[in-house]
Amino acid sequence: MIRVESSIRIERAADDVFAYIANFDNNPDWQSGMVSARYTSEPPLGVGSTYAQVAKFLGRRVESNFAVVAYEPGRLVKITSTSGSFPITVTRSVEPAENGSLVHALVEGDASGFYKVAGPLMRRMVQRSVDSDYASLKELLESARI
Repeated sequence: MIRVESSIRIERAADDVFAYIANFDNNPDWQSGMVSARYTSEPPLGVGSTYAQVAKFLGRRVESNFAVVAYEPGRLVKITSTSGSFPITVTRSVEPAENGSLVHALVEGDASGFYKVAGPLMRRMVQRSVDSDYASLKELLESARI
């Protein structure tokens, strides 16, 4: 089992940050290795919503489907994979902080098959990837490009 946490302070209103990270269509804009993400359910976003994504990790194409398993508007979204080669659950939360917001990510996964072979390096690679993604998110949102 892999468990990785990351937190970052972003100088944008919590509502704006949450609206951006809870829209999975935006994932390729700030997550490295993300090729595409698209909703497979109708709006509005809530528990039971689904989406599909294609990513590249360790040189491999990874196709996964996800379902929203917890949702608190403006504060928390938790997704879990329903298919794919790397079972994963991701919790993203946002809370107001002085001059902006605090974003927290919790990534839990079960490395199996090819990914299990990567062994102890897997956790460090996931940690580095998550930290890098949230640094990209910070840069993107603070640059007012959106």
